[in-house]
Amino acid sequence: MLTALSMRIEQLQAFLAIANTGSFGQAASQCGVTQSTISRQIQALEANLGALLFHRSTQAKLTVAGEKLLPRAKKICQEWETISQEIKDLQAGKQPELCVAAIHSVCSHFLPPILQKFCLDYPHVQLRVTALGSDRALKVLRDGLVDIAVVMNNRFLTTSAEMIVDLLYEEKIKVLMAANHPLTVYDHVPYSELVKYPQVVFKDGYGMQRLLQEWCSLHDLTFNAVMELNMLDGFRGVVRQGEIIALLPETALIESSQDKSLAVRSLAPIVDNNKSPEILTRQVVLVSTSDRITIPPIAHFCYLVRQEINNFNQQTMNKSISA
Repeated sequence: MLTALSMRIEQLQAFLAIANTGSFGQAASQCGVTQSTISRQIQALEANLGALLFHRSTQAKLTVAGEKLLPRAKKICQEWETISQEIKDLQAGKQPELCVAAIHSVCSHFLPPILQKFCLDYPHVQLRVTALGSDRALKVLRDGLVDIAVVMNNRFLTTSAEMIVDLLYEEKIKVLMAANHPLTVYDHVPYSELVKYPQVVFKDGYGMQRLLQEWCSLHDLTFNAVMELNMLDGFRGVVRQGEIIALLPETALIESSQDKSLAVRSLAPIVDNNKSPEILTRQVVLVSTSDRITIPPIAHFCYLVRQEINNFNQQTMNKSISA
């Protein structure tokens, strides 16, 4: 189909060249082909349309059918030239904007230095960043509304052949509570105690809610979710008030760990006699599609994300060793 379309475009380009020059020979020179090639292209076009387009004499003049075709041929060829140039620009990295969807903890902690570096490297590309829940971010990526998603992995939304999934890091889920909460007596909070207290959780469509639901189902746990939020500031504000707690990933708790009105505790592993101890964690991944990942600005943004995450992982490892 593509070859046939390409041939029709060439036929229209030959038609326009003859209409402009009034000569098959001059049109051939203008198009960089032989006169016999031009003649064959026009004959094929006339055969497709079922009408003669030129009066063949000392000068090629348009017939009535040729006059009808002329303005439409100009529009078609102009559109073809425009889209061809846009695709060339895209492959050369000259895209006007780059759209990123990321979970809140990534937006607040990792993205700021990445955005600054990218803007310096690609000053003519407009960055558009949106904080979304993981599932929503993957859906808008799949729908072509964003170029990159940095999210919790969801194997149900990333199994398509065109999806490229890159694991960035895996982190533990911990308990956020008020500084004077009864659970602060534990270094590692057992689930038998955890389930006694009400919890604030992320809204539906966020990966954390799905992760907790799957974990509860797997281990026959029942959490008392009394409130749904989607902002980390909201979680901190609610937890400060009293007995409500929250299960959140480590990177979402960086600011909370420095707040004297709050406390952060680890979860105790779940021990099964037949299995190794299980710890609740989440995986954060960078997702794009195979066609986007080769476009220079998108590829560079992905490189900056991996670089920033690698630096963070290395710093975390060094702190653990020194501690």
